[in-house]
Amino acid sequence: MSNSPPLSGSGLELANLVVSSGLLNQSWDSILKLYRELNPSEQIRFGTYQQSNCTVIAFVTSPTLTKHHLQEEDELVSSSFLPLFHFLCTKSNPTFSIHKAAVTLFSSLIDQLTNLKNQISNSVPLIVTGHSVGGSVASLFTLWLLESMNLVDAKHVLCITFGAPLIANQDLVPRLFVSLSPHNPNAMQVDSGSVAYQPFGTYLLCSESGYTCIEDSEEVFQLLVTMGSETPKNQNPNVELEIFYYTETVKLVEDIVIYQGISKLGEVEVHPLRARTILQLDAIGVKRTQQACSEFNTLITNMERREMFRVLKRKDFDPDKKLNDMKVPMAYLEWYKKTSMSGKEGYYDSYKNNRFPEDMDVKKFKKRLNDYWKKVVEEAERMPQSENAPLNHRWLYGGNIYRRMVEPLDIADYYSKGLKNYKAKRSEHYKKLEEWLEADAPTRKPDNNKKLNVSNSLTEDSCFWERVEEALILCKLLRNGEGDGELTKMNLVTFEVYVMKQIKNYAVSPDIFLEGSSFMRWWREYESIIGTIYISELTELMKTGKYNKYADGKIF
Repeated sequence: MSNSPPLSGSGLELANLVVSSGLLNQSWDSILKLYRELNPSEQIRFGTYQQSNCTVIAFVTSPTLTKHHLQEEDELVSSSFLPLFHFLCTKSNPTFSIHKAAVTLFSSLIDQLTNLKNQISNSVPLIVTGHSVGGSVASLFTLWLLESMNLVDAKHVLCITFGAPLIANQDLVPRLFVSLSPHNPNAMQVDSGSVAYQPFGTYLLCSESGYTCIEDSEEVFQLLVTMGSETPKNQNPNVELEIFYYTETVKLVEDIVIYQGISKLGEVEVHPLRARTILQLDAIGVKRTQQACSEFNTLITNMERREMFRVLKRKDFDPDKKLNDMKVPMAYLEWYKKTSMSGKEGYYDSYKNNRFPEDMDVKKFKKRLNDYWKKVVEEAERMPQSENAPLNHRWLYGGNIYRRMVEPLDIADYYSKGLKNYKAKRSEHYKKLEEWLEADAPTRKPDNNKKLNVSNSLTEDSCFWERVEEALILCKLLRNGEGDGELTKMNLVTFEVYVMKQIKNYAVSPDIFLEGSSFMRWWREYESIIGTIYISELTELMKTGKYNKYADGKIF
């Protein structure tokens, strides 16, 4: 048996799944129906067709427009002129470019497509399809549609295009997994000089020998160049013949039964990854005899290298496994918090004072959690930004429980060094997690049982202890007669109002009221500053001892 890493999927297996599903036939039949409805005066037309198991939305363009595109290279348009697609911009890639003809045609239909978008049912599987430039418009419509959908509904949408021109540049490529596209060298006219455009999505490449699916954009580009170099370009393309070509291709791939074994490779022992790669090339008609042996081997080596990279990347960052792995350090911190509640200091101050051996374990687990969530946030920021939170609910809420558990420890480390103004140095990943949670607030139900569970709760504002530390610094300034006394007092009153609001909402952990906590230290200093005359909600709560009932949810 081979010790090589298992591949998560094969292009041949995925291709078989796509072909056997009947999706290609359903999509192409809808396109043919739409072509029959197309008026000679129309540049583009779309139609909706109800199937037994899904809805199909198809796009086609006039043969004249298609022929014009095949004969002339069209320009790219910057995303800065495309407000509808700004959600695809990311922090690392703030701009990208899209095929001008596709954008122009899409924009010409925007009113009709807006009405169509509002009528789409998220519960019914949807196929968006198109041929040639119509396929490019189908891709843009799909992206626009997905932007307003949640992750669950988005799984019901599939975009399948036939001979669609490459519509975007490299800046858009790594972010999208949208379409399946059979390949027609005459239609696509890809050559090694076409570096402005890049493929995206999954490509179904076909030949008389068979078919295979390729997802990697670099591999797709190399194979399109290779296949295109073996087919002379048609200087006067016939769109009707191209439609016939795809009709025959769809029939062909449904009739093909691929059965290829290692014996066809002509080698006694072949590494499984190399075997799969050669079989994929053989399925689309790219064989060793069709070009120089060194070029063939180079192509295989490059494809192998990229597949190994993907395998290792998936193994290194399996999202579900990694998130589950984080339960161990989180459980330890929960135990540490619970044990610290039985003392006089509480979670924050017990860690800050660093008196026990367990504190070193906390530092170790804190680092592990920070490293993981910084990476999660970094990955999320690379994705297109939409109105929906970049993280799904499981990661969004897991990330914010982590933030409330761990950020107080980072604050403790910061102020134990004698530093000030933590907010100015606050880690970006904490800011993002909090920002995304607040953006998701309208979808969350209010928790009416907080007072019943307050004894085990986490402080909701993960920067609560930063405010306490800054309030202690303000008290010190007043005591030493430093700074603007009136402004300092105003800031302390502002903090007092903030604290009372948190208490009323049962939004702080009960350990803030432990005698050895930094908050109680602040209160004692603040009480000595304000004297006996000043009265407020907080002073009454603290001086009367009512705060002792907070952990039981009976303070109000």
